[in-house]
Amino acid sequence: MSYGPTPWVQRHWDLRAAANFAAGGAGSGLIVVAALSGARDAPAAVALLAGLALVAVGLFAVWLEIGRPLRALNVFFNPRTSWMSREAIAAVVLGVFVLRAAWLHATDSPGAVATGAAAALAALVFVGCQGMILRAAKGIPAWRSSATPWLIVATSLAEGAGLWWIAAAAHAQGTRTGLALFGALLCVRLFAWLAWRRSIARNARASAAMAPAGTALSVLGTALPLVLAGVAAISTSPAVVLGLAGTAGALAFGTGIAFKIALVVRGAFNQGFAIPHMPVRGKRA
Repeated sequence: MSYGPTPWVQRHWDLRAAANFAAGGAGSGLIVVAALSGARDAPAAVALLAGLALVAVGLFAVWLEIGRPLRALNVFFNPRTSWMSREAIAAVVLGVFVLRAAWLHATDSPGAVATGAAAALAALVFVGCQGMILRAAKGIPAWRSSATPWLIVATSLAEGAGLWWIAAAAHAQGTRTGLALFGALLCVRLFAWLAWRRSIARNARASAAMAPAGTALSVLGTALPLVLAGVAAISTSPAVVLGLAGTAGALAFGTGIAFKIALVVRGAFNQGFAIPHMPVRGKRA
């Protein structure tokens, strides 16, 4: 349905817009986790650049959706009222800090940790803007909830931690403290999802559309990874630790991405409209 009193799924944002939230959020999460992990030198530089690359992929995807791509620079001109403008500005600041931090790490120069922390803060601002973009869409009950920005930030951090552990065999920077951080982020995401689910419970269509992705997020993306991470934390075999943690990371990352895509393209029912008093000719309402 494209018009009528019954709510229908919005068609203005498609997979290209969803890719911005998916790739941009995961990349931002990876940057934050790389800074929190205490990684130094080449592993930190590669992780920061990989996160920035994902953010760039997301922004490129949403650029493809613009009706007039050559006018994309106009997005920078309205930061007072537009969360998209704030997101774009945050992306520029993020890029500057990430490139600087990656260079300092790669050359083992002073200030790498501090600059990496600034990049992590910029990444949090960027993904926070993404959450507020959704909340600002007041006609979409599943987006306008006050719990939506927190959910977007929480799942982005969990996805970033998942990516970090997927690549742990390559960068060899995984620790038990890192596993604990991963588990904590998974729990935070679960709580954020539960709060968001309660906030949209009155919207039956959105709740039903998001139920499969939400179940996957809670079971495959939280419960199972927590078990795998717990076993990895007590294992004494490096190969077992990396294998279990990498699997847990893949589950956390994949379910988070699937949830965001579902939120944008399948659960975004608009509010619809109603006529409380049917007009009758010759009579006042």
